[in-house]
Amino acid sequence: MNVEDQDEILNQAIQGDLEAFSHLYEQHIDKIYNYIYYRIGNHHDAEDLTARVFYRALGHIQTFKPRGVPFSAWLYRIAHNLVANWHRDKSRRKEISLEDHVEFSNHSYQLEKHLMQSQENEALLKAIRSMGAERQQLLILKLVEGMSNYEIGLIMGRSEGAIKSLYHRTLISLRKKIEKAGLDES
Repeated sequence: MNVEDQDEILNQAIQGDLEAFSHLYEQHIDKIYNYIYYRIGNHHDAEDLTARVFYRALGHIQTFKPRGVPFSAWLYRIAHNLVANWHRDKSRRKEISLEDHVEFSNHSYQLEKHLMQSQENEALLKAIRSMGAERQQLLILKLVEGMSNYEIGLIMGRSEGAIKSLYHRTLISLRKKIEKAGLDES
């Protein structure tokens, strides 16, 4: 789909065309879900928050003004705000997830094998999740979504140079966190 077609679909959605909005939904759902999942680490909550992003977008799309900022940047900002609210609300109440309590039975061998394979990924995700929200957002948009510094700058409201600098500082900080975790485990 070319840019003119995308602009026309967006304009139709702004005018209230639900079919046009469904095209936007299909185009952006996976990226928004991935962004949220990598920020919170829980599939169920990520699905719920993703649904909320698009519910809010549908309810407020008539207020969207395309001023050189892509529609996706608007969706990412909605997602960012909902994730921030989710973290704030979660810190106020302590929950115990059923996923945290694994029943060890015949499947314990497969579980152990899976845990061993994903140990490095979990350490990396833990290090990323210990960083501030802005740095988490940057890493997800850069590494998971494969966005350019320019695109990330549009979403985060910063210049391309500022994003490049923040990315460099974030990688240094992440490396230190991983090295520290490695030393602590020895």
